[in-house]
Amino acid sequence: EIHIKEPIEKEVNPHLLPGELLLCEASTVYKYMQEDGSNRGTYGKLVCTNFKISFLDDDSASDDNEPQFKNKIVGENDITLQCVDQIYGVYDEKKKLLTGQLRKYPEKLIIYCKDLRVFNFCLRYTKEEEVKRIVSGIVHHSQTPKLLKRLFLFSYASAAPNNTDGRNQTVMFETLEDWRDELERTKGNVRYKAVTTNEGYRVSEKLPLYFVVPICISEESILKYEGRGIPIWCWSCHNGAALLKMSTFPKEQDDSTSQMQKAFLDGIYKTISKPPYELLKLDDLSSSLPSLQDIQTAYTRFKQLFLIDNSTDFWATDVKWFSLLESTNWLEIIRRVLKKAIEVAECLEIQHTNVLLIEESATDLCCVISSLVQVMMDSYSRTKSGFQSLIQKEWVIGGHGFLDRCNHLHKSEKEEAPVFLLLLNCVWQLVQQYPPAFEFTETYLTVLSDSLYVPIFSTFFFNSQHQRDTNRSGESLKTQTGPFRFLTVWDWAVQFDPKAQAFLNNPLYAEKPKPDKSQRKTARFKHQRQLSLPLTQAKPSTKRGFFREETDHLIKNILGKRIGKFINSADEPPNSLREFYDSWHSKPVDYHGLLLPRIDGPEIKVWAQRYLRWIPEAQLHGGGTIATAAKILDLMEEVQSLQVKMDEEHSQAVSGDVHSVPLLRNSARLSSLFPFALLQRQSVKPALPTSTWKDLEDEDDLVKRDDEFVDLSGDML
Repeated sequence: EIHIKEPIEKEVNPHLLPGELLLCEASTVYKYMQEDGSNRGTYGKLVCTNFKISFLDDDSASDDNEPQFKNKIVGENDITLQCVDQIYGVYDEKKKLLTGQLRKYPEKLIIYCKDLRVFNFCLRYTKEEEVKRIVSGIVHHSQTPKLLKRLFLFSYASAAPNNTDGRNQTVMFETLEDWRDELERTKGNVRYKAVTTNEGYRVSEKLPLYFVVPICISEESILKYEGRGIPIWCWSCHNGAALLKMSTFPKEQDDSTSQMQKAFLDGIYKTISKPPYELLKLDDLSSSLPSLQDIQTAYTRFKQLFLIDNSTDFWATDVKWFSLLESTNWLEIIRRVLKKAIEVAECLEIQHTNVLLIEESATDLCCVISSLVQVMMDSYSRTKSGFQSLIQKEWVIGGHGFLDRCNHLHKSEKEEAPVFLLLLNCVWQLVQQYPPAFEFTETYLTVLSDSLYVPIFSTFFFNSQHQRDTNRSGESLKTQTGPFRFLTVWDWAVQFDPKAQAFLNNPLYAEKPKPDKSQRKTARFKHQRQLSLPLTQAKPSTKRGFFREETDHLIKNILGKRIGKFINSADEPPNSLREFYDSWHSKPVDYHGLLLPRIDGPEIKVWAQRYLRWIPEAQLHGGGTIATAAKILDLMEEVQSLQVKMDEEHSQAVSGDVHSVPLLRNSARLSSLFPFALLQRQSVKPALPTSTWKDLEDEDDLVKRDDEFVDLSGDML
């Protein structure tokens, strides 16, 4: 062992949250640094609580070298129990997956996290009894099935003082008024109504307390099949066309029941579809999009590319990067989902057709597509509070099974699927293609994805509103009476101080100009985009991009037979989707109008900040978009300070809500994956594949080698 720090002598105690209990600990644990092949690292204490696994060294006690972007709940060396993906033990240099009871205890422990961090701990110098306690404790508390009430969420809610500020602008959609306000905002209240039929959950425990249906739907219809077969309103377009979703009937039914259900559905369709005034398109997402199993398989393969143990592993995969990426199929799934959202947007925007998304439970891919369509078509959903309200409406209250899909309780891996992560990946594509259109940044999306695994917020830890409401009742330690008061993830002050929160806001967001009343009527039905320089004509790419024959395949898909039939639209040209897509991209972008993602060729990218942030070799120091952003932020800070001086001189209040601008020191040395990558974690290896260095040493002719990609800037970026 080399570069070993002496074991720490002073006692370092873990920082415990209200309700957090220390379960087991081990001293003299050695944590390896990942970035090179040497055994450099630091000694410390490894602890496990009912909330997290934490490594404490002498640096943990000091506030020196404090990062600019720090999470107040989960530190750099903390792993929440829900964030643990897999745990491996190393026995005689062989890795073995650890689950359940252990007969033999490992000399090394490797923890792979769902946020893609990898922790390597050496237990050789730890007492045998402590090794047994800490390893079995970590495996038991993070990998075995548990009851819902055993989640730290309940311990925290019963012990923590509820002193959050009430200034959160997010609409929670827990009241009838919230739904009525949303109907009014989207002008959907002419044809749709908010209903109270499910009060007391008398229709279904899967449906929210309040929801919106077409005015012509009766209460008897809603009650008949527990809400199945009922079109539920998601959003209304400016032209009156609406986006709806519907859960289907179970497939295994006897003939008479099936006939009754078919007759019921036909009656429902007839009440909604009134040609030629009101057209309806049905879109069964289970047949037009990948299955949840396909999505889970693709993501499992994809994340393996980023769970890197050391530099050697990184360079070994780097040579085959594009073929490995293609084989996961994850980017292709993102493209298919975005294409489906464009298809729906075309029906609503151009054809003025209502779209009814159909899925077995209407709580998975329905949530993805309806959310994406609203982000693309409604500029309110691109503001921070608007996007948060959208997640509340479609996912939290809409009944997405976060508990099952994230497998928080380790009950069944069959139910697990990264559906919400899929949405965030799709939204990220739009954010990086049209940054001025969004009030939030990619850093916001990254910390939102991390918050999926922080069980002090109720937002992502229930399957439905009914489940949350029934588990809310319980005695609080502080008051001895009353229900639990859960925190919502949208209160960002719980995780970040104001300086860190500034990284979540986009300083270059093009705020919507407020037109005067005389202009409003004329501008309402038009999508004129005049706020930026024109884009070049979007032609099919001649490059093969990320995938072989990718562009050809995409065009075949788009020009091929459309999935789902339109009622009374047989004369629709088969390539109208491509025309819509090309026509939109040939005009300047209106950042407050319709936004269509670019999906041709290599336009679909890897979300580098989320997936590469813990890999030092993948970072460009002083490069990437942060280099540009740092200069802009410096300039904005200067402008703001001048504004303050001018206001002081004129004794005027600053007009508007001015976001604080984060101060970036040493911007030339910032990593391209800032604010997550740390300055001190620089890779000692040059950014070239190892095979290329071997070639240079052997003085081979690199020109003859056409099977490997060599890029001095690092091909992963």
